[in-house]
Amino acid sequence: MTSVVRKAPLTPEKVAFAWRMAVGARVDGATQVELRNGTLFVTATQAGWLSEIEHSAAMIRSRMEALLGPGVLRFIKATP
Repeated sequence: MTSVVRKAPLTPEKVAFAWRMAVGARVDGATQVELRNGTLFVTATQAGWLSEIEHSAAMIRSRMEALLGPGVLRFIKATP
C-alpha cells in the first residue's frame, strides 16, 4: 500500500490520508492539516493535542514520509 500511495499525486486528500495513518483516528479527528512548501501546519481543537503532536513530531514525520515520499515533509508546525 505504501508504494501505491507514494506514487499518487500530492493532493490535500493524500496529505490528510497520510496524517490519519500517522497519528490515528483520535488525533486526526481533533486536528486539521495543510501542507505548504514542505511545512505541515497542524491546527487542533484543544491545546493539549498540540503538545502531544510537538512531542511526537519526529515519529509523525517519519510515518508520513513513508507515505508521501522523502523530502516532501520537512517541518511540522502545530498552532492553536
